[in-house]
Amino acid sequence: MKKRPHIMVVDDELEMLWLVERTLELEGYDVTIATNGSSALALFRDCEPDLVILDIMMPGPDGFQVLDSIRQHSNVPVLMLTAKCEATSLDKALALGADDYVRKPFRPSELAARVQAKLKRAGITVGQHKAPS
Repeated sequence: MKKRPHIMVVDDELEMLWLVERTLELEGYDVTIATNGSSALALFRDCEPDLVILDIMMPGPDGFQVLDSIRQHSNVPVLMLTAKCEATSLDKALALGADDYVRKPFRPSELAARVQAKLKRAGITVGQHKAPS
């Protein structure tokens, strides 16, 4: 049996976390969630995700700090999903090694398509996912 790609989603807004988790599960991914930077870093080491979706503004280490820590140990694709719209935030995220930057609010189908594209580019088999609508 083929292993399904594993996505870790980090956001302190529970409704946003559930929306992203549900969207990805419907696309056929396994999903691990974290509600702050500290738990994200601990989970990252344990679950070794194929891709990380990361908010910037959250308690504990913020998304920039989590991204920086991830990049010290891994080249896993990281997609920033954030309400921060300033160009400086985008520039900082990309400079730290983010692979993509999606602003809230977002369309779930766009997020799913971006996740699939990042996984394919990383050489991770995405299986028989339905096409995003």
